[in-house]
Amino acid sequence: MQPRLNFYSEAPEQMKALMGLKKAIDECGLEKGLIHLVNLRTSQINGCSYCVDMHSREAREDGDTEQRVFLVSAWKESPLFTERERAAFAWAERVTLVADGGVPDALYEHALKHFSKGELTRLTIAIGLMNTFNRLCVSFHSIHAVRGAASA
Repeated sequence: MQPRLNFYSEAPEQMKALMGLKKAIDECGLEKGLIHLVNLRTSQINGCSYCVDMHSREAREDGDTEQRVFLVSAWKESPLFTERERAAFAWAERVTLVADGGVPDALYEHALKHFSKGELTRLTIAIGLMNTFNRLCVSFHSIHAVRGAASA
């Protein structure tokens, strides 16, 4: 697969705004590791290899374990995640797949047991931004560096 275009150079003002939002999310007070894992889960759902690669690496670089990173896609079956992380994954899945039935009241109430209303709002903004980046990367075939891959 070849990249279609560089969206940073094609829409620099809009990308600058998105990067400003990313910086605000990075500084919003939510745990950095939680944001990495939620970004990873969102990217898995959207099939964005570029972002899955990036957020897997970032989670590891910031101290998360390889096992937890591997198990994000199967978080419901894994005991390795906290209740707060599990609530964030469930929220991220429904927000990402919002067209498939919205976000149920029961999930909202459950999320509020683990996040304040402000935190849940910031988490939802982070998920929305990740969905935006996923759509850009998938649509324009952003590619990641392949480390250790044998050439065909």
